[in-house]
Amino acid sequence: MGAETYSFAFEVYHNSDALIDADRTLLDAARQATANAYAPYSKFLVAAAARLDSGEIICGTNQENASYPAGICAERVLLSAIASQHRGAVITTIAISYQNQNGPSEKPISPCGICRQSLLEYEERQQHSIRLILGALEGEVYSISNTGCLLPLAFRGDHLKTQ
Repeated sequence: MGAETYSFAFEVYHNSDALIDADRTLLDAARQATANAYAPYSKFLVAAAARLDSGEIICGTNQENASYPAGICAERVLLSAIASQHRGAVITTIAISYQNQNGPSEKPISPCGICRQSLLEYEERQQHSIRLILGALEGEVYSISNTGCLLPLAFRGDHLKTQ
């Protein structure tokens, strides 16, 4: 029997003021986009903002539904919008933020499992890593070099290939 260890390093900033201008601008776009989220049930408004290789910033927000499984997370709304409306564009960085209307919004959150899988697949599809910036409305900010860091032992398309 053997044992393996998985770990990754990421940068932690005391607050968004410590970010470079481009990253702070992207995180600010995500923070502002939380106002467009539709979360009447959870009151947990999430937004994701992507910077494309052209420099353009695109945002997506979570969209809840009374039939909870029918809702969709901000990250997957964002990826769908980019794939549908910006064909061939490369995502370089995604910032994710939230506004918790039931409590404080001061700790970074990480994408859910389905979004981690979707982000990894998109990263592989575009053949370019996607850096993540995770930050709430205030407080610490995390910078992660690529989406694959968040999904060890990921299920990948090549698992489906036959000989």
